[in-house]
Amino acid sequence: MIVKGAQSGRKRKELEVSIHGDETLDALVNTRLKIIQKKRGYRYSIDTILLAHFCKLKRGDRVIDLGTGNAVIPMLLATQSLAAQIVGVEIQAELIEMARRNVMINHMGGKIVLMHQDVRDLPKFLDKASFDVVISNPPYRPVGTGRVNPDRQSALARHEILGSLKDMVKVASFLLRVSGRFYVIYPSSRTVDMLLILRESNLEPKRIQIVHSNAKEDARLVMAEGVKGGRRELRVLKPLFVYDPDGRHTKEMEGIYSRLQGSTEGIEARRRKSNS
Repeated sequence: MIVKGAQSGRKRKELEVSIHGDETLDALVNTRLKIIQKKRGYRYSIDTILLAHFCKLKRGDRVIDLGTGNAVIPMLLATQSLAAQIVGVEIQAELIEMARRNVMINHMGGKIVLMHQDVRDLPKFLDKASFDVVISNPPYRPVGTGRVNPDRQSALARHEILGSLKDMVKVASFLLRVSGRFYVIYPSSRTVDMLLILRESNLEPKRIQIVHSNAKEDARLVMAEGVKGGRRELRVLKPLFVYDPDGRHTKEMEGIYSRLQGSTEGIEARRRKSNS
């Protein structure tokens, strides 16, 4: 399958973007964004959507996503039209190639920069204290625990084979300026580990939210905001429930999807106006 993309800049040049036989082209959470992803293997999950919503950006922020996968978080954040630049870093060659095609077909090349790099090596290539916001949806299963997915992309995304939360946080602390924010989503069962690792790296936990599938089940995920050099005061937000007792999305989740859809429609309108 061939879809049309475009280079950014004053003169927009149409480019053809290939969709491979083992991939699908989908709407991203019912927005105007398109997402290329594997039919089997690595596909974005609700964790990604929740983390993108949890992030609070300010106008002019320089943002970096550690372990960006196929660039879903940078694309969702770019629709808010606040950040000056969003960098996505991914170690897997196949995923970074897919991310580049996703950025192209969504006309976001002027705002999103992608790096094919091991996150742990970033201090060799990027300046200290050069970002306002760092984001990560890191692997969360220690090596040697749980069943390792036979698909390598999925295995690397879930198991700490090529990097752990501690690695991500260490790099985040290096990249963030003082008062910069770090956003992460992690299994709720490892909340204590997460908070300790943040504090040890001078990223003081300032805001957390627990995520439940529904009101009858234990928490599954926790999202946190850490501030570099922040004071010791933690705000615990009310829990987020994804589904109601009937299996439908709760009003809170519908609101998240609605805001994401609204922001992508706004950027699409601005893009059409700039082309007219």
